[in-house]
Amino acid sequence: MKRMGIGVQLYTVREDLSKDFTGTLRHVAELGYEGVEFAGYGGMPAEELKQLLDELNLKPIGAHVSLQNMRADLDKEIDYLVTIGAPYLICPFVAAEDRADAESWKNLFGFLGEAARKAKEKGLKFAYHNHAFEFETKIEGQYVFDALYASAPEDILVEMDAGWVQYAGLDTLQYIADYAGRLPLLHLKDFKGMINNQINTVELGLGEIELPTVINAASDAGVEWLIVEQDRCQNPPLESIATSLKWLQQNYLNQF
Repeated sequence: MKRMGIGVQLYTVREDLSKDFTGTLRHVAELGYEGVEFAGYGGMPAEELKQLLDELNLKPIGAHVSLQNMRADLDKEIDYLVTIGAPYLICPFVAAEDRADAESWKNLFGFLGEAARKAKEKGLKFAYHNHAFEFETKIEGQYVFDALYASAPEDILVEMDAGWVQYAGLDTLQYIADYAGRLPLLHLKDFKGMINNQINTVELGLGEIELPTVINAASDAGVEWLIVEQDRCQNPPLESIATSLKWLQQNYLNQF
């Protein structure tokens, strides 16, 4: 097994970031995370954030950038990531109104392809992050997830969320294998049933996913970063990401 980087999607600690952006990043670094994936920058200028990341020895993996922001000013989003030294621009979510039917999805595929080309021109890599809804609809016999990558240029990479794939009832290990070589980023998410009619995300190792087999498959598929993400935390979020990192230290990192 190869050594993959360990990062965290900062959406998990969004409430802490909204109160103290700089202090929360310091806390994440002190816990021992190697990289961070952004979901907003706390209003911090790119040059200042770059200095902070360098000081904390945190690698900027990339950022989840909303479709709205990409459509409003893609160049601005690209330039920010270039400045902080983050290699990945990621589309994180598609709102219901943007995926009403097959034609809507096909139009979106075209936009994502163009965004990926623009990102590549500036030296960035473009990826798409899935939820479960990409496996609820088919286009010409393919799940939307597969239709996107079949129709899109190779410039669009996969940020697979292992939790959502399993939640959707698909074979996570097979999907990881199917996208080997195009899958640099994997979100590690564990869940345990439902809570309030939503996926009940829990700390790594406390849920239903066979995480060691997922990690092995990720290594075989050429994944660069394992990224912890917990959509909703029952415990304080900083405590939750500490628990998940401890699980990774005991069940993955101790091999190296």
